[in-house]
This record gives sequence, C-alpha cells and structure tokens, in this order.
Amino acid sequence: MFTGLILGMGTLLSVRKLTGGAILSLKAGEISTSAVIGDSIAVNGVCLTVVSKNRDELSFDLSDETLARTNLGMLRPGDTVNLEPSLTPSSKIGGHFVTGHIDDTGKIRSKTNTGDMWKFGIEVSSAILEYLVEKGSVAVDGISLTVVDILTNSFTVVIIPHTAKATTLGMKASGDTVNIEVDILGKYVAKFLKKETGKDAGFMKTLMNEGFA
Repeated sequence: MFTGLILGMGTLLSVRKLTGGAILSLKAGEISTSAVIGDSIAVNGVCLTVVSKNRDELSFDLSDETLARTNLGMLRPGDTVNLEPSLTPSSKIGGHFVTGHIDDTGKIRSKTNTGDMWKFGIEVSSAILEYLVEKGSVAVDGISLTVVDILTNSFTVVIIPHTAKATTLGMKASGDTVNIEVDILGKYVAKFLKKETGKDAGFMKTLMNEGFA
C-alpha cells in the first residue's frame, strides 16, 4: 500500500525481456539505502518487488500483465521514474490510499502553464472515467492528484511547482503515456451500488433515494 507521495526519482538502466515477462533495473538513489530484497516499491505507480540489489541499483521482475497494462515496457535506458516505498506503521498519509495496481494507461493531451502551476489534460478510457469524480483522487504515474474537470474522454489535474520538480510530471509532454490508478474506495462503492439483489440491495436503494449516490 502507498499514498501517492513520491519520495524520490530513479533512472532506468534496462528492461530486459524474458519469456513471460522482463527484469527492470534502475538506479534508485536514496530510496535504495533502506531497501532490501522482498520490499515493495512503487515504480511509476506500479507496485513491484525488489529481487536484487547492488549498492544503489535495484532490480524488479515484471510479468507480461504488467508490461501490457502499464507504461513500464515503454521505458528506455536513461528515462526517469517516480519511486515510493510502501507504507509503514509510522508513515504519514498525506495523499490517498494507492494500491500500486494500475487500472489502465492514459495519454497526456495538453500541458498548460497557468501562473506557477501546470494544468494537464489526460485522455483515458470510459472505464476509467466511470470511477472519477470532481475533487476526487486519482494516481497518475503513482502521484496522488486531485481531479479538476471531467470531460467527454479525458480529465484534468493541476500540479504545483513542488510536484513538477519532485516528480516526472514536470518532464512530461503532450503525447506521453502515464499510468492511471483510480481511487480504490470509489471502486468498492461502485461495486456495491451495482448490486441489484442480495442483502445489500435494499440498503443501497435507500441511499440512492436519499441522494447519497
């Protein structure tokens, strides 16, 4: 489990394809100091397990599913990635609960400077839009962000100067692909609301009639 608050950036060394997957290796900087084999680290928002460590270099196994559902397979040596270690009992929760399980990728369609801020328009599938709400949370390449607008086939977010400097979003441009994870709490609520039978049906109907859904 993560919070979407990026604690460092890493530099990709390689993505070596194997039968059924690949091995991703990167320089993790300070993140590697406390990392041990078996730890979970979010790389561009994807929850991965450290399988080997050599000083500040960390390696992770990638499944074919991960390669197909995320932007990790598109990375090239030298690319920068967002890094976040998993939560501990003493961690501050400043973003929102992020699982590291990517729902889909999105494509940046616009990046507009508004004063000191940057506004991004990100094109996504209807399956992603279904779970987004204005002022709700969404993770973009592992970064906890607030949804500003929901449009026909896209949504917008605004990032502050700190986020632009501390994450890869400051380097992104129109046409770039990003990983998207919707708020897990929203997915559970949507699942319950879709139930038409069973013990929860009456309760959900009451909530809807009272304007809670």
